[in-house]
Amino acid sequence: MIRIVLADDERLIGDALAALLDLQPDLAVVAQAGDGHAAVAAAVRHRPDIVLLDLEMPGLDGIQAAVAIKAHLDVPIVLVTRHARPGILKRALAAGVRGFVPKTTPAARLADILRDVHSGGRYVDPDIAANALTEGACPLTARELDVLRQARTGDPILTIAGTVGLAPGTVRNYLSSAMTKLGARTRHEAARLAWSEGWI
Repeated sequence: MIRIVLADDERLIGDALAALLDLQPDLAVVAQAGDGHAAVAAAVRHRPDIVLLDLEMPGLDGIQAAVAIKAHLDVPIVLVTRHARPGILKRALAAGVRGFVPKTTPAARLADILRDVHSGGRYVDPDIAANALTEGACPLTARELDVLRQARTGDPILTIAGTVGLAPGTVRNYLSSAMTKLGARTRHEAARLAWSEGWI
């Protein structure tokens, strides 16, 4: 029996997916979580054979949760998402995620993917992989991405500075640089563009 921890912040979708996976004779959802922090706690507590994470969750997103889980367990992780952007795929693979699946995937196909990943394979949706191969490199530095990630929340400069551990003037410089590189008029537009490309 392949034991699964499943995390999705949309309860109806999570419950439906759990019910569909539990219909498979060799799969069992042993725990569900509604946010990234709860997903990490459930994985550490239940020590499943595989973890299935929604990409977009409150607290920690799927990639951040995957990194946190990997710090505790050597367990294969599959991400599901409705926003399958190539930049996200690159971040997910760098975080050690073994499967990347759009939410449009039929449940029976997802079950097969989980079996394959559990047995040591990898799975990346072919359309997402093709798009990732043709996408240009991210022009932003790691620090610019850090401050844009925080700017996306709408926090003021002082709050962003405290969160990323930089002086407010340095944060302004990084935001200005990112805006110039992306051709954005505001930091919020720059953050939205970086998010839409999957860089943050």
